[in-house]
Amino acid sequence: MKIVLVIDQFDDANNGTTISARRFAMALKEHGNEVRVIATGKPADYKYAVRQMKFFPIVEHLITSQGMRLAIPNRHVFEKAAAWADVVHFMMPSPLGVMGLRHVEKLGIPHTAAFHCQPENITFTLHMGNNKRVNDFVYNRFRDSFFNRFTHIHCPSNMIAEQLRQHGYTAKLHVISNGISPQYIYGKRPKEDWMQGMFNVLMVGRYAGEKRQDVLIEAASKCRHAKEIQVILAGKGPLEKKYRHLAEKELPNPVVMGFYEPSRLIEILHMCDLYVHTSDAEIEAMSCMEAFACGLVPVIANSPRSATPQFALDDRSLFPAGDAAALAEQIDWWIEHPAEREKMEHRYAEHAKQYTLERSIELAEGMFQEAIDEQKQV
Repeated sequence: MKIVLVIDQFDDANNGTTISARRFAMALKEHGNEVRVIATGKPADYKYAVRQMKFFPIVEHLITSQGMRLAIPNRHVFEKAAAWADVVHFMMPSPLGVMGLRHVEKLGIPHTAAFHCQPENITFTLHMGNNKRVNDFVYNRFRDSFFNRFTHIHCPSNMIAEQLRQHGYTAKLHVISNGISPQYIYGKRPKEDWMQGMFNVLMVGRYAGEKRQDVLIEAASKCRHAKEIQVILAGKGPLEKKYRHLAEKELPNPVVMGFYEPSRLIEILHMCDLYVHTSDAEIEAMSCMEAFACGLVPVIANSPRSATPQFALDDRSLFPAGDAAALAEQIDWWIEHPAEREKMEHRYAEHAKQYTLERSIELAEGMFQEAIDEQKQV
C-alpha cells in the first residue's frame, strides 16, 4: 500500500503522538508498504513539507512547551500527495488535518483517522482539565469538525473508544494498541554509579498537568523508606521548574530529571527497581507499556480517564489517582517484598508480548484496506 500520514510535526520525537507516528511509519515500511508524510520541516524524499504556523510569543511558548508545532495547510501539497496515495491517515484534528480532510474528500481518496489527542491534553494546559463541561466541549468540537467525517478511526485503547461512543462518534472504531517496539524486552544490567545504593523509582512522561508527577514526588517523601528512594522523572515540559522546586523541598535525595533517547532510556529501564505512572488522563501510555516490557513492575493511577489501569495484573499495581499516601504504601510494599517483585517482573514482561508492534501493524493494515475497499464501491 501507498500510505500518507498527516501530522504537523514528524522530525522531532519529543511528544507521544510524534513518537508513535515515527514508529508506525517505520513499521509500516518494514511490512512492505510505501510511506510518506505531510509535516513541517525540511523537504525529504519521504516528506511533503509544509510551513510552520507562527503565533504571538506567549501562544508559541504554550504550544512548543508541549513538544508540538502546528502546520499551515497547503492545497497543492495535498493534491500532490493524494495523487500518489492509496490511503491518507490523519493523526490529529489540527488545522492541517481539518483542511487536508476537505481536500482528500473532494479528490475521493480513501482516508482514516487516529484519536491520539485526548481533550485533557489541551484542557490541563489551560488549567481546566477537571472541568467536565470543557472536556465535553472539546470532544464535541473534535467530533463535529473532524472525526464524524471519517468511517474508520484508530483508537489505541478500549477506554478511549468508549469515550468516543459516549460522545456520539459514528465511525467504525478500531481498537489497536500503538504497539511495543521489539527492542523493549526484559533485561537487567548493573546500576551505574549515580544509581548505586538507592531504590530507583522511574516515571516517563511530559512534565504536564495531566501527568501528575507531583503525586510521585509527594508519595516518595511520605514513604517509610524515603531515605532509600531515588525518583527519576524522564521527560521534559512546561512544569519542569515547578517539579524541581517541589522535589528539592520534599525529597531527602535529589530528583533526576531529563529527556532520554530510546537507547539510553532502555538502559535506565533495565537498571531501575520500580515504575510508577501517576497520570490522570492517558489514551494508552506507551511509556508504561515499555517499562513493564523491560521487566519493571508498574504502579498505576486508577483514573477513569486513563487507559493505563488495564495493564495492572493485580491490585498491588494500582492506587487511587491523586492519592499520594496510597501510592507511598504501594511503593513501600514493593520495596519490602523483593522476591515477589522479581516474580512479577517476569510476569509483566510476558504480559507485554500481547501488545507487539507487529500485531498492531497487521490490524492497522486491515483498517486501511477496509477504507480502500469502501471507496471503490462509491
